[in-house]
Amino acid sequence: MDYKNNILETIGNTPLVKINKLVEDIPALVLAKYETFNPGNSVKDRMAVKMLAAAEEKGLIKPGGTIVEGTSGNTGMGLALAAIVKGYKMVCTLADKQSKEKMDILRAVGCEVIVCPTNVSPEHPDSYYSVAQRIAEERPNSWYVNQYDNLANTQAHYESTGPEIWEQTEGKVTHFVVGVGTGGTISGVGKYLKEKNPNVKIWGVDTYGSVFKKYHETGEFDEKEIYPYVTEGIGEDILPKNVNFDIIDGFTKVTDKDAAVYTRRLAEEEGMFLGNSAGAAIKGLIQLKDEFKEDDVVVVLFHDHGSRYIGKIYNDEWMKEQGFM
Repeated sequence: MDYKNNILETIGNTPLVKINKLVEDIPALVLAKYETFNPGNSVKDRMAVKMLAAAEEKGLIKPGGTIVEGTSGNTGMGLALAAIVKGYKMVCTLADKQSKEKMDILRAVGCEVIVCPTNVSPEHPDSYYSVAQRIAEERPNSWYVNQYDNLANTQAHYESTGPEIWEQTEGKVTHFVVGVGTGGTISGVGKYLKEKNPNVKIWGVDTYGSVFKKYHETGEFDEKEIYPYVTEGIGEDILPKNVNFDIIDGFTKVTDKDAAVYTRRLAEEEGMFLGNSAGAAIKGLIQLKDEFKEDDVVVVLFHDHGSRYIGKIYNDEWMKEQGFM
């Protein structure tokens, strides 16, 4: 009989799917690494179980303990599934710009959800980073995950996502394009692919209001680059340790409006019902079209599922309020 021992064993081995209509002007073969097939409907399941396993190995969390993490939603979901299977409690802090669906989904799988203000600095005591850290310090037998600086995040993608892309493309992949938030996906996949073929190009998709692109190009952390933005799941106002800038060949920035519009277009023209960062990723790829040749194989990673954005991206009223329709 063919079955898994628990839901965590279904993580990974997600399909590659050809994108057709939206990339008609691009000469290369464009394939989506479709991460919504993971049980928590996002790429973050991979690093969630890896980070927890590493913490257990180091004795950072004991049986019956509490996992605490600041999340934009998806890492929290992956950790919540792992917590259920392994018998832990879960506390998530989220910025108030995250969708209501993400908060409701986390509560549905037993998380304690604490909503924090978006428009404060990372060091501010009310930021979702600071609140998570404080809770972990105050509650006995708690472990603060810190996905931004926890290098097991990158390792998960080096061990699973990168090898899958290499094998699925039979080593023919020439470019990898992905939105960058914590940096684990781009750094882990990028490291693996460049070890296999140093000529593979690794492109990050950033958003306006985030520091990544300018820092990569100039080495300067420019606080003037930081301002509020709507796009969820990519961009940062900090430099996570998981972002290995040496592996990344370049960044392209996508506007909030383009990210939202192209998320809708993926659903309406490709039948790909995806989250906000997928729209940013495909628009970023289109912006990079001059980088691609006819024989190239371009893999773009789609992080999460459209069900998390029903009240926002897929809601006409919200889109009109934002000036996106």
